[in-house]
This record gives sequence, C-alpha cells and structure tokens, in this order.
Amino acid sequence: MGDLSNTQFIRMAQPNRVEISEVLEQVYKALKQKGYNPVSQIVGYLMSGDPTYITSYNNARNLIMKVERDEILEELIKHYVEKM
Repeated sequence: MGDLSNTQFIRMAQPNRVEISEVLEQVYKALKQKGYNPVSQIVGYLMSGDPTYITSYNNARNLIMKVERDEILEELIKHYVEKM
C-alpha cells in the first residue's frame, strides 16, 4: 500500500468513442419508456456495476456498458457543479 498521507490523483481519459451525455440521455429515455424510475436505476448501476439495472430496451444496456462508470460519475459531477 502506498503513502496514505497524500491525495491520489486520477487522470481521466477523454472519452472519444461515445459522448457520455448522449449515452445517459438515451439510457434515461429507455428506462422511462419502460416504466422504470431512471434515476434510481442508473444509481443502482453506478453503485453496483450490475448492468441488469439498465433495461436492454433500445440497446440501453449495451450502450451504457461502453462507458466506464467512473467516466459517467465524472460527467454527472461536472454537470452538477456547472449548474451551481
């Protein structure tokens, strides 16, 4: 284990394969159309990593799995902070 007195720094790769905001929008819409609570389902996926929280309707599950969960969290936090 490393030195615990220093803060770890994570460099996030720029997503070049898909736009995270587009993925979230499409997944949100698919969950809503299927009658799920999109926020709860996405949070469940982000917390557990279990893709079954996301419907396969409209290819939403495959789409969200193309993006790393930490990249999704980074996008959500950036969006939230920009709105402050």
